[in-house]
Amino acid sequence: MHLGILTGGGDVPGLNPAIKTVVNEAAQRGWRVTGFRRGWAGPLNYNPADPRGSEAFIMPLSVTDVHAIDRSGGTILHTSRTQPSKMRPADLPAFLQTAENATAEIVDCTDHVLSVFESLEIDVLIAIGGDDTLSYAARIHGAGMPTICIPKTMDNDVYGTEYCIGYSTCVTRSVELLDRLRTPVGSHERFLVVELFGRNCGQTALMAGYLAGADRTLIAEVPFDLDRVTALLVGDRRASPSNYAMVVVSEGAQALGQDVFESGDPDAYGHRKLGGIGYAVGEHLKQATGVGVMVQSLAYLLRAGAPDAVDQLVPRNYATMAVRCIEEGRTGLMMAVQDGHYTTAPADISTQGERRVDVANMYDADSYMPRIAALEGMPMFGR
Repeated sequence: MHLGILTGGGDVPGLNPAIKTVVNEAAQRGWRVTGFRRGWAGPLNYNPADPRGSEAFIMPLSVTDVHAIDRSGGTILHTSRTQPSKMRPADLPAFLQTAENATAEIVDCTDHVLSVFESLEIDVLIAIGGDDTLSYAARIHGAGMPTICIPKTMDNDVYGTEYCIGYSTCVTRSVELLDRLRTPVGSHERFLVVELFGRNCGQTALMAGYLAGADRTLIAEVPFDLDRVTALLVGDRRASPSNYAMVVVSEGAQALGQDVFESGDPDAYGHRKLGGIGYAVGEHLKQATGVGVMVQSLAYLLRAGAPDAVDQLVPRNYATMAVRCIEEGRTGLMMAVQDGHYTTAPADISTQGERRVDVANMYDADSYMPRIAALEGMPMFGR
């Protein structure tokens, strides 16, 4: 058996433990593992007619190669946001640039990707990523390439699972940094606005705000009234013994009547770079109150460093499950946690719906605060 493995999209702590476990489990069965570097850019840029010239895009993986990788964050395979089915002609590798492709608006390179797996004699591909990475993995499975999916994203918003690799470390690190930021904002008696990840799903901000005891939390699912948020924070600051107040903001949160703050060109999946809502909230606070405001975007600090215990445990278990499924001849699956139990779901389940904060049960939209209405029978990581 020859396994392929890749990591796509944003990096998160926990990817290396998953890679290491796949390699170790495969080695115990006498199987080979080849890593594709830079996500889907790996097979896209691999030229079967020039294996020697394509070596930069693959990485044979042995037990020795992965011995210590679980001690650090990120991914030894590197990553990208490449989407092989929606390539702009200018972004194609030279060997795929043809006269026909040059006149196309978008080029679908799926046939080439499949030919790469065939030329390398990959029996099953393990794809680790979020919605975008996994949706393409499901597509190539449907096209005949046996595939296993492992969900990862700090936003914890892949539909079909209650847990995605990277979420626990993101929340843990957010809480630690929020607590540290109390020192300067309290010393200067100001407002603190902290912007966290969360394009469409505000679960990261919700949990970080809840656990850190932020005064207010603004999530992507609920548009907010800037004037009302300001009035609430003024009251929070006045009630604080240290005369400061803190608000946590999802990067995808929207003020009423305003668009989401985006910049730059869309990536291969149509997403523009998010960020800036925290500064907009901070500027409004300053103008409306005359009080100093500190604005901090935690951004890549939440991706940096080693995984916490949960993001050591879950990736290892997902990877172990993946290899065992392959051993049993089962592919076209996504590893998942449902109702608090490890299980599998169809590979394309991530395309079948959206995972968002259960606002009615977990959030007070009037006061802009986490509010847990019920716990009994709820999943550990929310819904």
